[in-house]
Amino acid sequence: MKRILFIEDERHMARFVEMELRRETFDVVLAYDGETGAQLALAEDWDLILLDLMLPKLDGLEVCRRIRLAKNTPIIMLTARDSVTDRVSGLDCGADDYMPKPFAIEELLARMRVIFRRQTDRDEPAQALLTFQDLSVNRDLRVLKKGSTEIGLTKREFDLLTALMENVNRVMNRELLLDKVWGFDAAVDTNVVDVYVRYLRNKIDEPGQASYIHTVRGIGYVMKL
Repeated sequence: MKRILFIEDERHMARFVEMELRRETFDVVLAYDGETGAQLALAEDWDLILLDLMLPKLDGLEVCRRIRLAKNTPIIMLTARDSVTDRVSGLDCGADDYMPKPFAIEELLARMRVIFRRQTDRDEPAQALLTFQDLSVNRDLRVLKKGSTEIGLTKREFDLLTALMENVNRVMNRELLLDKVWGFDAAVDTNVVDVYVRYLRNKIDEPGQASYIHTVRGIGYVMKL
């Protein structure tokens, strides 16, 4: 039975979702403020965390950041705030998906299934070390090195670079990258891929030299030899 931590201060809504998830045979624990939620998230093992953005004591973004410093537990962020800035902030701090309120329980369940399938795929054996020119990515340690220098990346930046390095000489369109890194049903636009490619270039490229990541106008991106 999969264990779900639901951090949500709207008690009526939290109990409704809890009831629906229990009908689907999930084991659900509720936390009604960010401080308690963060403590539970870090103290126990969970298969998924549902996290409200606007919480008392500790907001959802800070809860997400604290979890990501210690764990890779999948997180779906739930919030009434649905601007592009809010979505990007939630995903950038380490959330795996972002759902605006109100939402249909069927859609939430579908998004949870996507994350569980993705986790199953990641558990399958894969080549731990990827290399491209002087870049090397260790997927087990989630470390990027340029030569002998380690470069810090956010979760999304790392996943995006890994997706490109897994497909050297193959043009990856924005929709495919969005699917691989954010999930096919993530509530973000494809232009978020352009934003994160820019972040990566700022970290790995050398001034005055060609970028490791090439833009294929009107299509997407490629790392090519």
